Amino acid sequence: MSAEERKCAHGKYWLIIALLGIALAMSLALNVRRVSRRMAGFAWKRPAAEAGAAEDEHPQFEERLSWGSGNRKVVRIAVEGVIARGGETGWFGISTDPTGDVLRQIRAATNDEDVAALIVEVDSPGGEVAPTDEIHNALRAFRESRDDRRIVVFVRGMAASGGYYVAAAADRVIAEPTAIVGSISVIIQSLNWHALSERVGVTSTVIASGRHKDMLNPFKPENPEHIALLRRVVDATHARFAQVVAEGRGLSEEEVAAVADGTVFSVPDAVEKRLVDDIGYWEDAVESVEEMLEDTVRVVRYTKTMRFSDWLARLRAPAADLTAAVPPRGPRLLMLWEP
Repeated sequence: MSAEERKCAHGKYWLIIALLGIALAMSLALNVRRVSRRMAGFAWKRPAAEAGAAEDEHPQFEERLSWGSGNRKVVRIAVEGVIARGGETGWFGISTDPTGDVLRQIRAATNDEDVAALIVEVDSPGGEVAPTDEIHNALRAFRESRDDRRIVVFVRGMAASGGYYVAAAADRVIAEPTAIVGSISVIIQSLNWHALSERVGVTSTVIASGRHKDMLNPFKPENPEHIALLRRVVDATHARFAQVVAEGRGLSEEEVAAVADGTVFSVPDAVEKRLVDDIGYWEDAVESVEEMLEDTVRVVRYTKTMRFSDWLARLRAPAADLTAAVPPRGPRLLMLWEP
């Protein structure tokens, strides 16, 4: 075979590969679209948003019947994994924001006059302080929007640190017998490699307008004054955490002080310390809601028809928990249990 023939054959080979790739992508897109439509066919449709309604203020979801067929409408919402705001970018520059998704679901339930209660399924070691506080505040707003609305938190595997901060917004907390509860505490952590940098001859050049601007610079020795300043921030946030638990659980200052030292508890111990109301499973959580509402319930979950771009974004979503646990943006104020 001549060089020209080999070049021609090589070109045809890559052309075939390209065509196969395009065909595969189109087939995948069509299948995802078909599955999405099929899923939507089983959904209960929310009323269409009014013309001109702000989509973040009045988010719209499809509803799928999850459990029961009773009189009162209940929405189940999951708070899972490390609690953090967006920033985890998936393929093609698509970002994920699990906290934003949770807040939108709570807001949708708050806006829906038919919703009598929430079952919040928590399985989280906590995370960043601000997103955690946002979720807690949204849950309180739901409960306070009407006197007859209730919240049950169902702890599956863990409600530690910020996970428990979220749970403290509930009227009742039910946990599976093997769950972990507690770690009522706040942390800022950072690496310091000053000694190592001196050995290898690596330094840091910082141009700052204030003497406290480069706190926790890992190339400098620990500064006691900086540590004291950050301690004040941690203590103030911890005091708020303790207050949230005291108000949410109806505990005295002494009772909160006894559990707010970062300790994690088994569920029987958590019940004894009044951090958890009952030990049980999903059916018990539903029964608890019915007891509080004094009526039968039908539980729905919110869904959205998955577009092809959403599907691509979720392919990489599981990695978000790992990267959020050690934020790449430097030291962060965290309510996170990370043994």
